[in-house]
Amino acid sequence: MSWHQFGAFESSNIQSIRYDDETQTLEVTFLNGGTYHYYDVPSQVSQDFERAESKGQFLAANIKGHYRYGKV
Repeated sequence: MSWHQFGAFESSNIQSIRYDDETQTLEVTFLNGGTYHYYDVPSQVSQDFERAESKGQFLAANIKGHYRYGKV
């Protein structure tokens, strides 16, 4: 995998986010230590996520419930 780490951001819930374009896998690590992979996420969605002012709001509205996921 060739991960793209999202640039620095502030969030009350999310520690880090990265995306692998080749596998279309989005990885979200939460401040509580849990890490999840979301599968088959289009590149455009990851780009919109990276540009979103609120990562938590974008995750809730556009990722959760829309893509398969698993805890890592």
